[in-house]
Amino acid sequence: MSSEIKGIGMYVPERVLTNHDLEKILDTSDEWITTRTGIKERRIADEWVKASDLAFRASKEAIENAGITPKDIDIIIVATSTPDNIFPSTACILADKLGCKNPMAFDFSAACSGFIYGITIADSFIKSGKAENVLVVGSEVFSKIIDWTDRTTAVLFGDGAGAVVISKSNSSSDILSTVMKSDGSYGHLLHCQVGEKLRMQGRETFKQAIKSMETACLKALQKAGINKEDIKLVIPHQANIRIIQALAEKLELPLEKVYSNIHRYGNTSAASIPIAMYEAYKEGRFNKGDYILLTAFGGGLTWGAAVIRF
Repeated sequence: MSSEIKGIGMYVPERVLTNHDLEKILDTSDEWITTRTGIKERRIADEWVKASDLAFRASKEAIENAGITPKDIDIIIVATSTPDNIFPSTACILADKLGCKNPMAFDFSAACSGFIYGITIADSFIKSGKAENVLVVGSEVFSKIIDWTDRTTAVLFGDGAGAVVISKSNSSSDILSTVMKSDGSYGHLLHCQVGEKLRMQGRETFKQAIKSMETACLKALQKAGINKEDIKLVIPHQANIRIIQALAEKLELPLEKVYSNIHRYGNTSAASIPIAMYEAYKEGRFNKGDYILLTAFGGGLTWGAAVIRF
């Protein structure tokens, strides 16, 4: 039995916040931000918009693209660090908005690694025979937890959602391998306490991100029995263009094989990989039957990688 990514969707808010906009409220410049991060703009949700609102739009498209209905969804998994409430879960709210029929629904937080964790959970449910269609969503409204006076974090993050439907399949498509890791002793490097704003120690986080993602990628390739030369496209978490470039160098892959859309959206945390996957597929960067490598790193610290035959 295989776990196939049957449908994919994304949604980002309409409001665009450019580097030039940030120049008006922070001691920064477009050149400083672009040189150090690769980010030119990011999307910001209106104050009343919640993670479930973004998730609904992305999920609706993913379900339609999968050729099924909301009532066919057995499980909804929402990866988010910015949930609507402590409870009910964002997943339960999303299920109601979509019109799903009594699915198992839950949220979890693995920060920027959330999507890798989510598809691993979905793959396990499907291959154990406990579900046929699982909706996995990464949805974030990080603008609500950003300190807009702190230029080290305010320039990095944006809002958005990405979703996939993972279904039971007998086709050649499959989630071939996943690797998930964490190390709570480094949690102080990137954190957000309840009722407070996000804080990050950028330099040390940078070092840990490159090392951890490289190790996870190599392990995932080994588990899948795939050589890195067979990978059509690497889709990393969109945190910083320098991290993406350093990862490509560590993996000894040309930059053309490593996808980036960070200039448009900044770091959307758990939403960044599904948004990037959506756009890469629409751009023809990979097709059915191709091998793709996903990798992420985030607060926790958490990290992981996945090899998928799309």
